[in-house]
Amino acid sequence: MRYFLVNARKILLFIAVFFGIGSAAAQRLNDKLLNRPYADLKAWHLGFSVGIHAQDLNFTHSGVMTNDGQTWVMEQPSFSPGFCVNGLIDFRLNTHFNVRLAPGIWFGNKVVEMRDVYSDARERQNIKSTLLVMPVDLKFSSLRYRNLRPYVAAGLIPAFDVGKHRSSDLLQLNKFDCFLSVALGCDVYFPYFKFIPEIKFCWGLTDALRHKRPDLADDPLSLRYTDALSKVSQKMIVLTFYFE
Repeated sequence: MRYFLVNARKILLFIAVFFGIGSAAAQRLNDKLLNRPYADLKAWHLGFSVGIHAQDLNFTHSGVMTNDGQTWVMEQPSFSPGFCVNGLIDFRLNTHFNVRLAPGIWFGNKVVEMRDVYSDARERQNIKSTLLVMPVDLKFSSLRYRNLRPYVAAGLIPAFDVGKHRSSDLLQLNKFDCFLSVALGCDVYFPYFKFIPEIKFCWGLTDALRHKRPDLADDPLSLRYTDALSKVSQKMIVLTFYFE
């Protein structure tokens, strides 16, 4: 009986050592198959991004008719691609959640066409913008599958336009706006960095139109374009490529 117990203990010890060595070997093999297996365990890390975006305007018309019987409406007939570059600071909260700060600068242009509904009178204006932005996102990531990890994110983007207003502009936008954003993306793990394509949808939360135009005091006729609008809200679609 004693002989049996001694041998049973030896067999159990051998099995335990065998499975321990096998588990360690499997872990090392898995680490070799996965690129940057411990990248997501850092408390924080840095990165940067480049991307393109398109800016859109949503017009709410007032229906005001001028003294000479004109009623002006605005539309955006085309979209011009803009360029954006951002830094990145990523803070890990837990396995699934991260907070991201991405200060940057976005260059863009919006083409606005103005027309009178009762005649063929038309005007066109390019509204250029140079936005200093500070996106703040809460990122929710799924469990990693090999070298891929999809995620969704939501947050706010305070934006300040540092471009100059021109008195010749028929329409002017306010300097500050704040956007609500929702994003979809995927972390792609390479041996030395993460590449992250992301598409983000942004909705402006304020009335972007500058209603008071003291610069047009000498040209009151130009106020008809501003008076034709009761509200203007901004929208954007941003395609970004992060490198972390």
